[in-house]
Amino acid sequence: MHVPLTLLDFLERAELVYGDRVAVVDEPQPPGGGLERITYSELAAMSRSLASALDELGVAEGARVAIVSPNAARFVVALFGVSAFGRILVPVNFRLKPEEIRYIVEHSGSTAMLVDAELEELVRDVPIEHRLVMGEGSDAQLFRRSDAKPRFAVTDETATVSINYTSGTTARPKGVQLSQRSCWLNAVTFGWHVGVTDRDVYLHTLPTFHCNGWGMPYALTAMGVRQIIIRKIDGAEILRRIEAEGVTLLNGAPAVVAAILDAATERRERGEPVPGSGTVRIVVAGAPPPSKTIERVETELGWEFIQIYGLTETSPLLTVNRAPAEWDELSPAARAQRLSRAGVPAIGVRIEVSPSGELLARSNHVFDGYYEQPGETDRAVVDGWFHTGDGGHLDGAYAVITDRKKDVIISGGENVSSIEVEDCLYQHPAVAEAAVIGVPHEKWGETVLACVVLRPGATATSRELIDHCRERLAHFKCPTTVELRESMPRTATGKLQKFRLREPYWAGHARGVN
Repeated sequence: MHVPLTLLDFLERAELVYGDRVAVVDEPQPPGGGLERITYSELAAMSRSLASALDELGVAEGARVAIVSPNAARFVVALFGVSAFGRILVPVNFRLKPEEIRYIVEHSGSTAMLVDAELEELVRDVPIEHRLVMGEGSDAQLFRRSDAKPRFAVTDETATVSINYTSGTTARPKGVQLSQRSCWLNAVTFGWHVGVTDRDVYLHTLPTFHCNGWGMPYALTAMGVRQIIIRKIDGAEILRRIEAEGVTLLNGAPAVVAAILDAATERRERGEPVPGSGTVRIVVAGAPPPSKTIERVETELGWEFIQIYGLTETSPLLTVNRAPAEWDELSPAARAQRLSRAGVPAIGVRIEVSPSGELLARSNHVFDGYYEQPGETDRAVVDGWFHTGDGGHLDGAYAVITDRKKDVIISGGENVSSIEVEDCLYQHPAVAEAAVIGVPHEKWGETVLACVVLRPGATATSRELIDHCRERLAHFKCPTTVELRESMPRTATGKLQKFRLREPYWAGHARGVN
């Protein structure tokens, strides 16, 4: 017997088994109004309602539906209401500039756009056939139709769930196509490795647009987990929600960990307890955190630290580093050192290292390709192996990330294409040459630094060039520092040597990523 693996499996199980249980606790009083607390029966009904609304608008089966939203209960509904009922979700980073959002909407061919009420003005000039602002004013049309019966239901496990745009080695982001099968397997594998049960309470500290929340909302829904929405990352507010809701699980980049540690220090200085000791586990990815940070999580917070490694192209889970029983007797420092590695292959994943030192991966949840970019797909998947673009080595079963082979910077968990930033700098009339690199940063892991050579006779200040970028790019992509130089290091054949630009900033670091 072969039964297709689709997202409806998770939604229908939650409605059947956990129908009366609270599914999502929305952000209190968000712009446009929130959904407060909805049960899994309501989540399923709202998903069908959204699908029926798209039916009525004439949004075809297989059509792309963009969503521009911070974390919100309606976003969780859309993960199922769009993708489980025959259409393809295109999650858009809401921190992008309107021009960047427009490119993604146009490149994906989206015909409808779901927009959080707070961001309506941001996308006002982005052309789209159906612009649907999510809030109390549109709930009756979109989310509160009674007894909705969607026209389409996905039965093909190879059908595309979403197209997730990610920055990397090109000036424009590439659309990563994830299938029903890959998302299903990633969710089940992820949930298994981090031990998701129906007794968990999950805090959405990870942006949902990031690879569909790393696939966690699917795993959580299948197990009837209560999901707590938080729209903006603030360490003190995270700790307050953990205390108020009994949170046991959260995901995030190292910058989130830093914010929590700072807030915990402030609580202790006020004589207040830090919640979650012995009950919370935090899953971290986006960049390898320093071992000292890991040690602080486990000693100062009393939380379990789990590191994972993956990419949007791999749905994302590739490796997991969760301390086994054999480490129980280690000192906190020794345990943290071992946890700082990327981890062992997740179930169903194979990891190898190429002769050039690049990590390669095979799994059932590697993507189906870049949307309408077959050449880029062929460069990423060679002889059945996905090329991660990350340099590293194997320490026994454990993968260790040491460098990046591709021209990408990870700052605060966000991918930044060096090429895209360089392209923006070249649009300034005073710039003759530009080279963008990532340099270590205590809070963000890495930050963007630009080395610039001006045209003969031209003048421009570092501040002016930074402002030039901030007018055109999402702020997280922009240089925090611009260094004006007389020349760039090049080979005899004229090739730019970025490694020489990076060397002084990474001196003393054991690896070339932070």
